[in-house]
Amino acid sequence: RIPRFGLRNRNRGKNMKKVLFATTALIATAGMAAAEVKISGYGRFGLDWNEANDVAGNLDNTDATNITSRFRLTFDASTETDGGVTVGGRIRAQAENRDGNQGRATFSSPQFHVAYGGLRVNVGNIWGAIDSAPGLYLNTTSVGTGIDGMGFNSLAIKGAGFDTFTSAGVGRGGIEAIYSAGGFTGHVSYSKQNGTAGTSTDANGVERTALMLNYSFGDYFVTGAYQSADNGRTITKGGVAVEADDDVIFLAGGADFGQFGATLQLAQTEEADSITLAGEAEVGAASTVIAWVNSTDIDTGVTAGQTVTDGTAFGINYEYDLGGGVTFVAGYVNTAADDNDNSVQAGLHFSF
Repeated sequence: RIPRFGLRNRNRGKNMKKVLFATTALIATAGMAAAEVKISGYGRFGLDWNEANDVAGNLDNTDATNITSRFRLTFDASTETDGGVTVGGRIRAQAENRDGNQGRATFSSPQFHVAYGGLRVNVGNIWGAIDSAPGLYLNTTSVGTGIDGMGFNSLAIKGAGFDTFTSAGVGRGGIEAIYSAGGFTGHVSYSKQNGTAGTSTDANGVERTALMLNYSFGDYFVTGAYQSADNGRTITKGGVAVEADDDVIFLAGGADFGQFGATLQLAQTEEADSITLAGEAEVGAASTVIAWVNSTDIDTGVTAGQTVTDGTAFGINYEYDLGGGVTFVAGYVNTAADDNDNSVQAGLHFSF
């Protein structure tokens, strides 16, 4: 098995210790195969103190303290052919409020899948091979720090985008295959973002191809991933334009030592090299503490389009299991920025 500290819930909370919500329905009619329908989700709410919001001239967020919240529902439906092949789909609905920005309720575009044995193929709003890599995210309710991830500064991948299942409307259009056998998992994904209909300037959309390989043995795991990309955001490096999402390399390894766990991740993008070390400790019967530190070295050859800050960031996350799927969460993050780089969050997360 993969150690718990290396796992990421693809349902963005990438299997976040959720208890399946109560609606598992078996629908059977004459001439129709039995179908399974499941509804699951979570809610989170709390206070967010963000030093960056309380700066002179910031008229949108003059108060450093805001409410952060999200409510999510995930709908999964599947059926099985006479030959044992599972066919299904997923759609997600959520509404959120973060840093004082009121968010409307959104529905995701659908994801469809066909699965047999250890092989699963997803089409549509895919998970993405890199986003599914064990060790990329923290083993917390937000898979980052605090209630809402607090910017996900713990990720070693800096300055490059990658495919992920999204609740924000259209999402990525792609196809991916995941194969698991024993301790091995292989994941390959491809996506192509279509241009806007009726807009002749959108000749080519962002195109990404990624591969992830993971192997777990006992309480240890190792992961490697790579992404190539075209038609995306460009930066100027060494005097020429290069794809910011291209040549992304990610490596991770971790171990679970019972009450303690550790993960090391390294990443290289066109903008920066980065390394993150995270450690987890179970305190008593219901508390968990995760601390992490990230060091980022920007590529000085990038003369235009650099989006990454050079330096060190660190954070700590505390969670207390209150029972019934409810968890108290508190987090602190200090980013690599020189000024206005502290943030604190505290609140409740409940899953169903």
